[in-house]
Amino acid sequence: MTIPSQFDPKAVETKWYDYWMKNNYFHSEPDSRTPYTIVIPPPNVTGVLHMGHMLNNTIQDVLIRRARLRGFNACWVPGTDHASIATEAKVVAKLKTEGINKADLSREEFLGHAWEWTHKYGGVILDQLKKLGASCDWERTKFTMDPDMSAAVIKSFVDLYNKGLIYRGYRMVNWDPEAKTTLSDEEVIYEERQGKLYHIKYQIEGTQDYITVATTRPETILGDTAICINPNDERYTHLKGKKAIVPIVNRVIPIIFDEYVDMEFGTGALKVTPAHDVNDKELGNKHNLEIIDIFNEDATLNSYGLHYAGKDRFVVRDEIATELKELGNLEKVETHLNKVGTSERTKAVIEPRLSDQWFLKMEDLVKPAIKAVLETEDVKLYPSRFNNTYRHWLENIRDWNISRQLWWGHQIPAYYYGDTKEDFVVANTPEAALELAKEKTGNAALTITDLKQDPDALDTWFSAWLWPMSVFDGVVNPDNEEFKYYYPTNDLVTGPDILFFWVARMIMAGYEFSGEKPFTNVYLTGLVRDNQRRKMSKSLGNSPDPLDLIEKFGADGVRVGLLLSASAGNDIMFDEELCNQGKGFTNKIWNAFRLIKGWEVADIEQPEYAKKAIAWYEAKLNKTLLEIDDHFEKYRISDALMAIYKLVWDDFCSWFLEMIKPGYQQPIDGATFAKAIEMLESNLKLLHPFMPFLTEEIWQHIAERSTKEALIVSTWPVAKPVDEKLLTDFDHAAEVIAGIRTIRKDKNIPFRETIELKIVNSENVSDSFDSIVTKLGNVTAVEYITEKINGALTFRVKSNEYFIPVTGAVNIEEEIAKLEEELKYNQGFLKSVQSKLNNEKFMAGAPEKVVANERQKEADALAKIATLQQSLESLR
Repeated sequence: MTIPSQFDPKAVETKWYDYWMKNNYFHSEPDSRTPYTIVIPPPNVTGVLHMGHMLNNTIQDVLIRRARLRGFNACWVPGTDHASIATEAKVVAKLKTEGINKADLSREEFLGHAWEWTHKYGGVILDQLKKLGASCDWERTKFTMDPDMSAAVIKSFVDLYNKGLIYRGYRMVNWDPEAKTTLSDEEVIYEERQGKLYHIKYQIEGTQDYITVATTRPETILGDTAICINPNDERYTHLKGKKAIVPIVNRVIPIIFDEYVDMEFGTGALKVTPAHDVNDKELGNKHNLEIIDIFNEDATLNSYGLHYAGKDRFVVRDEIATELKELGNLEKVETHLNKVGTSERTKAVIEPRLSDQWFLKMEDLVKPAIKAVLETEDVKLYPSRFNNTYRHWLENIRDWNISRQLWWGHQIPAYYYGDTKEDFVVANTPEAALELAKEKTGNAALTITDLKQDPDALDTWFSAWLWPMSVFDGVVNPDNEEFKYYYPTNDLVTGPDILFFWVARMIMAGYEFSGEKPFTNVYLTGLVRDNQRRKMSKSLGNSPDPLDLIEKFGADGVRVGLLLSASAGNDIMFDEELCNQGKGFTNKIWNAFRLIKGWEVADIEQPEYAKKAIAWYEAKLNKTLLEIDDHFEKYRISDALMAIYKLVWDDFCSWFLEMIKPGYQQPIDGATFAKAIEMLESNLKLLHPFMPFLTEEIWQHIAERSTKEALIVSTWPVAKPVDEKLLTDFDHAAEVIAGIRTIRKDKNIPFRETIELKIVNSENVSDSFDSIVTKLGNVTAVEYITEKINGALTFRVKSNEYFIPVTGAVNIEEEIAKLEEELKYNQGFLKSVQSKLNNEKFMAGAPEKVVANERQKEADALAKIATLQQSLESLR
């Protein structure tokens, strides 16, 4: 097989991915092996690959490929999420361009458009993951709206309702006026914004006096039903029992007293609008106040808005301020910085709104999830610092609002049979609901047409929290073979931003529906940011297209570039140079392989230096393998890659191949060549999870392989005992070789010119690597001596002095002059450092790290001076 001079990622990636797919290496079926299971965090069905997906799925692929090499039955389940809010918003926008209003469509008609959109754009992101090399079990691809997945969602709702954990309540919720749906607290993002504080005067009924109230939302005065004052506020004691008149609407409202009011904020008087503020609602309940909702579902004003009806809330804010000023009721306006809740999906400003919604009680569900992570550690978070975030969220949890006013999603299985909101039953199917309704009402004449299903859909997370179970049909059919084999899964890789949204809820669902945890380890990745620390986004234009990066640097180069800086939980400052570094690494490995394959093999005796090099590299490989396995055990994926990177680049390419390389136009012995190939193959196994395409290409070039011998299904190396002395001796030898090379460079002694090396062996240094020193330093002989010699160049390694007798190419007088000048400079530097260390004021005031740094400078200078003095002695 001809080896190309350059590595071509484009040709290689398509070839080997097709080969892996053709031979079904990614597919898993239950068997006698131990399973290793990962479920993908399902991306939005109509989404496209971004840098966050690239990072997350590369890590998953590394874990699954390594597990496959280690002999586990590796199963990586891919899939997509229906993403109710995001997908419905896209479909609504698309219909709008066609002149179609959602409100003019029936639910069935709209869902037809939604499915059409999903079939057209859905799955694009999964195809893009294949370009990255993701070795998912594509035969198991799931979609949260698949019939079996939907059945799991409906069954879980019915089961929880029958346990008394789901209820319907009229509550204050977070309303997204753009998506026209409620949101959970976790889907609201709070942003600091510069706004205004309006001081509005309310006339006291029957007097010419006024009370001033400060508000950031003057438009809501149209829904005011009281003014509240702290009973301890002496400024307003005279207003007890009085009433005020709301400007513009002229509504007479009571002045109430409650310690809830902060006397220090604004004027100390609070306008109460129970329909539009959660705290006002609690005051309204406590003081039996009227509730007046002034907004439509799109946050325009309704008929309570009088002449502002139909106008947007922010338009009204400015117009009502103008009217209040004209009426003499606007005392002043101040700038004010406050936190504004916005929708995570649509970015619209959230409107608190009273609404009938479905809720899930969390008080009992959360207990096993807290215990599993924070007490028994049955589920471990990496890095563990996220335990504190997890604890805070779960210990302060509120009931989960699980209903959404959307059509795209799982329709709530509640069926109404009467005229009140209490006349409903909950069932898995309309037929089952009819039987329950007949039983509940005693009316045997009821028919399916008498039932009306609740129009709301369930929160997308309500299907996502079942994901590790539902992908194996573990909710509807928990006794099936696959669920019992693959569940609980092993590792979950996701972002910390959905630690509560998804991770915590999956743990709750796991214990609630299966009695077991859903996974054992959670690896939390950081966010991918640009080099200005900004989060990558389309709106900022700072996010490269991952497919463009793969086109430019190759999938392996991009994977390496991302992972070298991707420590768990820490954000990545992405720069394309990282991918270029990854590309450089692929070229380095490819060229090393070509070098080996380019050697002529002959039936000759194996030299001593080759034997020693092989023994050393085997020891180095085994030691590094132990480090790599430890890094994986602790989910330090970036550290594992860096250890492999150094092993291959420094130890294999820069040292091992140089040590065994035959002389110019000389052959290599068969035993050494075979060992070089063996060591290369071990390296490829370690590299494969990170660089699957390059490694498979080289693996298949090395020898003709059957499908059972492909690298993807080979075996992960097993570490053997490490000869530490061998490694220590080599490290010393490497320093000696570096010393020789430095002298050759500094003194212009060409490598082709042989030299002698004499060692004052004060530490009884091992001579085991002398053959390597001889070869790599082009040394004629290594001689161990007891006394220093004069007229030689010298360098030190630890306490050993190495002498290179001077040849005619070196001018002794010039060398002495240069050393004396360098000695003088270092003595001056030492004096300046020691003057600082002898300065009591400096020592008393300087930070500990600064002092330590100065002491290190002193030590380094003293060592350098000693070396220079010895070098001068040897030349004089």
